[in-house]
Amino acid sequence: MQRPLIIALDFQDRQEVDGFLQKFEDEKLYVKVGMELFYQEGPSIISHIKQLGHRIFLDLKLHDIPNTVKQAMRGLAKLDVDLVNVHAAGGKKMMQAAIEGLEAGTPEGKKRPACIAVTQLTSTSQQMVEDELLIKEEINDVVLHYAKLASESGLDGVVCSTHEVERLNETLGSTFMTVTPGIRMKEDSLDDQTRIATPDQARHLGSTAIVVGRSITKAQNPYRAYLNVKKAWEEIGE
Repeated sequence: MQRPLIIALDFQDRQEVDGFLQKFEDEKLYVKVGMELFYQEGPSIISHIKQLGHRIFLDLKLHDIPNTVKQAMRGLAKLDVDLVNVHAAGGKKMMQAAIEGLEAGTPEGKKRPACIAVTQLTSTSQQMVEDELLIKEEINDVVLHYAKLASESGLDGVVCSTHEVERLNETLGSTFMTVTPGIRMKEDSLDDQTRIATPDQARHLGSTAIVVGRSITKAQNPYRAYLNVKKAWEEIGE
């Protein structure tokens, strides 16, 4: 099974994106476009990156009433992205509406974008869950519950911490996608993440895909950093 290494393009504009992607020459990447970039550049940045031959995870984390999410996904499906997401906290009706919108908006003859649900952000700690969100359950139990809701709603997988992957695979099966951000090399700083792992830990624990940002984008030599992360990600289990 192919296990993508997704690079988070956490840049402010197209100029920064182009400057970064040029360092990779003819390498075809899987990249994540999040709110920071999409809200500055709009849909044109998606078509631009697609024309360069890269796959795209459009990370907008939709969370609204079901009909609004359905119509938004209907529009996003026309952008030819490969992966989109919602917040699982929006509930089953909202997640089901997301799939309905994607299916309605996908051009005939095309495969609809895969859709995954954010369970809990990797910046979320147990203390935050209890003190700020007023959720008294263990964070791992909350993530599993949200993942079950996503599966029952017809979604393809979830965004979760690497440390939750084994339990999700045991419960929902290995074909249910587990996309894990918060990936760092051992020598990198934690920044604003709390539930993190290295690429080889993620592979060993069974992540479907990893999302890597600053470990590559802020490196002195991003291409070399990418190759190092890719090697660590792909070597385990070979």
